[in-house]
Amino acid sequence: MQIDLFVRNDLRLLMQYQDKWLVSIFMPTHSVTTRVQEDQIRFRNLVRKAENKLDELGVDKPDLFLEPAYKLLDDRPFWRHQSDGLALFVAKGLFKPYRLPRRFDELVSVTNRFHVKPILPLLTGDGRFYLLALSRNQVRLFQCTKYSVSQVALEGVPTSLDEALKYDEVEKQLQFHTRTAGGPGRRPAMFHGHGVGTEETKDRILRFFQEIDKGIQNLLSDDQIPMVIAAVDYLAPIFKQATSYPHILESNISGNPEEISPQDLHSKAVEIITPYFEQETKDQLATYVELLGTDKTSSDVEKVVRAAFHGRVEVLFVPLGTPRWGNFIPASDKVRLLEAGAPGAIDLLDFAAAQTLLNRGAVYALPPDEIPYNSTIAAVFRYGRANRIRVAS
Repeated sequence: MQIDLFVRNDLRLLMQYQDKWLVSIFMPTHSVTTRVQEDQIRFRNLVRKAENKLDELGVDKPDLFLEPAYKLLDDRPFWRHQSDGLALFVAKGLFKPYRLPRRFDELVSVTNRFHVKPILPLLTGDGRFYLLALSRNQVRLFQCTKYSVSQVALEGVPTSLDEALKYDEVEKQLQFHTRTAGGPGRRPAMFHGHGVGTEETKDRILRFFQEIDKGIQNLLSDDQIPMVIAAVDYLAPIFKQATSYPHILESNISGNPEEISPQDLHSKAVEIITPYFEQETKDQLATYVELLGTDKTSSDVEKVVRAAFHGRVEVLFVPLGTPRWGNFIPASDKVRLLEAGAPGAIDLLDFAAAQTLLNRGAVYALPPDEIPYNSTIAAVFRYGRANRIRVAS
């Protein structure tokens, strides 16, 4: 089974999906094959838990509703190729499993919307990045967090420089020159080669990297996370010239990545990326504190939820693992705070975070004690700039 790479487009799909019953399941998984059975047992128990919830809510034949999930248990290749966590979203006509580089706590949600907050750190500036390893014989893309690395399948992307250049090599060695035709003294064709490392060779490498870039752009469309390059010194600047991806870090891992394991590449990349993330979060928190007491910030849940829905939140801080139950009624633009388990109750913090991301805002899902002043939620508003900022549909 092909496991989708989760990007903002997937979040948009999940947030816009509407139905009476939507099932979200999260669980930790293991990349080692010796723990496959353990993951399968855990998954079966969570699916059964979702089935029981659907039954309690009066859903007819909940086992049929979850049939794709039960079938997944028999997919051996699926369970032998896991990352750190599994997120699964099920609805009528929709079945989306995601193998992700983040360890999740067990969670089963059955409401009228998908629960997405556990995966928000993968879409925000708290540790997700890409690592692109380039060499003449191999091109690999890794999806990483500070603690994990997972290779991304590259479909339609050339993976060998030598393969891409082999036809150019023939042309390079057989350049054809003739004298003007005429008379018995006409000389035969002459062939001349060119040395490796010429400007012509660099142009070919540049074209090859442009093809790689096209494939990556299609895969990572609408993504805004940073990327670290691993390559020998002369290839890295050529790729940076070829790419249109705007979030590549200036520093890169030097050396032939073919000779470095994914784990060692990841360790080197973390050294480069950590200061970037730490500074980004500090800057955003400092901006929030600086604007406190003005109409550009708020820690009021109801106010922030409404603002997030209307695309007016520039930066949002939400605590991981801490829900605030209620619901939002778009028609009346009203927020109701409810108790856990109340009919129609959703996690308003999850809702606000997802809406902020959909509207091109930045979300920082942090440990509860890192939210400014121990607030339930904290936001920086666009306000005066709101009319000039495109709000995603």
